[in-house]
Amino acid sequence: MDADALQKLIHLLQATDDPLIQEQALITVSNSAAFSVNQDMIRNLDGLSVIGGMLSGCVPKVTEKALNALNNLSMNIKNQEEIQVYIEQVCKNVESAPLNSDLQLAGLRLLTNMSVTSDYHHKMINKIPCLLRVLSEGSERTQIQVLKVLVNLSANPAMTRHFLTAQVPSLLLLFDNRINRDILLRALVLAANLKKNVNNEGGSMIQDQYSEDSVFSILCRDSTPFAQKLASLLHHPDPEVKEQVVRILTQ
Repeated sequence: MDADALQKLIHLLQATDDPLIQEQALITVSNSAAFSVNQDMIRNLDGLSVIGGMLSGCVPKVTEKALNALNNLSMNIKNQEEIQVYIEQVCKNVESAPLNSDLQLAGLRLLTNMSVTSDYHHKMINKIPCLLRVLSEGSERTQIQVLKVLVNLSANPAMTRHFLTAQVPSLLLLFDNRINRDILLRALVLAANLKKNVNNEGGSMIQDQYSEDSVFSILCRDSTPFAQKLASLLHHPDPEVKEQVVRILTQ
């Protein structure tokens, strides 16, 4: 699309209150954002702020389409610098959306892109318990998507304490030979990242107080159930799974 057509689309989004028109316009913007030249044009036409302003609307389908558009636009580093102001709203969308809904998944996809680097992790730090709750309660599709965000965040040592204090009683259920391979592998990477960060802290995190159901107690304290899970996973047929198990055991 040329700049004139994109400008008209953005003006349409600003001018109309009709959810059906908003949806269709956002789908068109989202499709056009698959091309890098359009990503720059949309930013230069102030399209990011127009789309971002639609995240707090009351029509779920419109919010979902706005999240999808921003997700495509967030593949551009300069666009991320503007989209980051909406991260807290995106987290609210994920938290308030029906579990496993397309709206929740759209928010998680955007958070995945926005957490690839650690630049904006601090904006998600207070939502780690919410993301872990979605992990515990979600469908396989939702679990895979939320794990992508959690793995990105867990690679940042500054996020570790916030993970360790969170309570996730069902976390051990993810470390099982019968679990979907994509879920299992990402759960192992998450655990390996956290254990690495704890070890690199030289023991300071171990002295903190943690509840019995905390991530620290399940993964990092001398946990016989977790050790038994890892021992069983050493026989898993997937080499990447075994590689992550070894990574955890040797830290």
